[in-house]
Amino acid sequence: MSVLTLSRLSLRIAGRPLLEDADLAVAAGQRVGLVGRNGCGKSTLLRTIIGEIQPDGGQVRLAPRARLGYVAQEAPAGAASLLEVVLAADTERLALLAEAECAPAQRLADVHERLRAIEADAAPARAGAILAGLGFDAAAQARPVGEFSGGWRMRVALAAALFARPDLLLLDEPTNHLDLEATMWLESWLARFPGAAIVVSHDRGLLDRSVQAIAHLDRGKLNLTPGGFAEFLRLRTERAEQQGRAVERVAAERARIQAFVDRFRAKASKARQAQARVKALARLPQIEAVIEDSPTRFSFPEPARLAPPILALDRVAVGYGERPVLSGLSLSLDMDDRVALLGANGQGKSTFAKLLAGTLMPTSGDIRRAGKLRVGYFAQHQAEALRLGETPIAHMALALPRATPPVLRAQLARFGLDAARAESRVGDLSGGERARLLLALATREAPQLLILDEPTNHLDIDAREALVKALAEFSGAVLLITHDPHLVELVADQLWLVRDGSVRAFDGDLDAYRAQLAARGNPTREEGGGRREERRGRADARASLAPLRKRAREAEQSLATLAAERRAIETRLADPALYGAGDAAEITRTTMRLADIDRAIAAAETAWLEASAALEEA
Repeated sequence: MSVLTLSRLSLRIAGRPLLEDADLAVAAGQRVGLVGRNGCGKSTLLRTIIGEIQPDGGQVRLAPRARLGYVAQEAPAGAASLLEVVLAADTERLALLAEAECAPAQRLADVHERLRAIEADAAPARAGAILAGLGFDAAAQARPVGEFSGGWRMRVALAAALFARPDLLLLDEPTNHLDLEATMWLESWLARFPGAAIVVSHDRGLLDRSVQAIAHLDRGKLNLTPGGFAEFLRLRTERAEQQGRAVERVAAERARIQAFVDRFRAKASKARQAQARVKALARLPQIEAVIEDSPTRFSFPEPARLAPPILALDRVAVGYGERPVLSGLSLSLDMDDRVALLGANGQGKSTFAKLLAGTLMPTSGDIRRAGKLRVGYFAQHQAEALRLGETPIAHMALALPRATPPVLRAQLARFGLDAARAESRVGDLSGGERARLLLALATREAPQLLILDEPTNHLDIDAREALVKALAEFSGAVLLITHDPHLVELVADQLWLVRDGSVRAFDGDLDAYRAQLAARGNPTREEGGGRREERRGRADARASLAPLRKRAREAEQSLATLAAERRAIETRLADPALYGAGDAAEITRTTMRLADIDRAIAAAETAWLEASAALEEA
């Protein structure tokens, strides 16, 4: 039985088609991930399902008496406590409790029976457990919701939607305001959720671990694929390859028949055969070629090399006013480091990022920075400082006052902001496009240290993959704060844990961290010897791979430097002025240096191949 049915649904915004004759059926208990590029209409579709937007054609049908849960875009506010806001989401419970106060005797028994059936007595405990999973302790649950920031209030809205136990739950980018710990909790909660759900998300981990099918909204069509996101990618790739081969076969047959027609059309003896070929040509199937949107690519400017460490902390403390947040920090970074910060919201991850970025001064201790160190700092809250009435090119011109217009445009183009977007008002850009602008601004001076605080919020899946690839090619240091486990696993070589007022290296990987969180959430659970050995083995494996990654990066950097010098020498040797000067010794030295560089390039290539092969085997 379907809890939701979309039949020949058509949606348009300002005349632009988003959906054309789309069909979708969501079965009771089925969890579906809704994916597609930024601006393709995912949020509009959710608003259509809840009745906020009327479709231009077709129907949206919910099962009779189906309860619908939706996380509103506006965060809750007011004087009610967090617990009260969440409890209020179960409207049936509230109505029954109110009726019980004044119901006649003959009705009172039915009211109490229904309250027992919906487990009304257990509701406060269940609401408290959901809030705790999203990071609110007992004291926070009693505070007024209006005292919390917008991001925390959005968590309350999510808690209310989960608490209401809807038959169909609609979630639009639910992890945007969650830290890694709360994201992990949401994944496990959704995996156990008995109702149906449609989850709009760009979080690959969430889509792989929490949904049973992927609905892909692409060029006005809606296609459902069983399985998680990884399975969706596999099947989509296979279909594209099959379709591509079919296109090639039909194109080859068309070319063969057309060549016959062109050759013999004018010959009377062949006219009948040529006409037959023309008819055969008309009968060949029209296979739509795979239309790939222009691929998303990011690239970071290449930073100048600095001797390690580029930044070192010696017994540093930092905080706000008289309140210390972190203390006893003795850590260092060099240009080969890729660090992800772990820790719940409120532990001090963003404070630590501001300390390294230089926007927050230490209250004690010593910070040593390399003399020419440049830091690029990206944080989502910076979007609030963007001037909505101005263009990205104007923002970049203000940040780089001496740069020429081509240089400004090139920096924006590094992050997919083409000429049209560069001249658009920031207020007209999507959230993903504003994030790209912030990345372009943060990296405008080719920083050696890149600090990224939740860089993937509002980026679609393709843009997230482009960010991963760009970070893999970036030769500077990276400090990453993110709720996206996929990004952490692909980018970070080290994990630092921010907890209890300190920052220290975490000995293990994300799986080990998940296990630690589960153990902390259930103190009675003990980790068996096998599990400990498994964690130790993963940690040892990770440690053994770090030198290989470093060797591969060093070999790549050496190859780039040697190749640049080789090109300079070849240009010198091709200059007639060198030979006209008659300096035989200079010619000999230059030629010998070229031979030395060739041998060095061969050695660097061998080192890179060996390190890459060892990494692949590991």
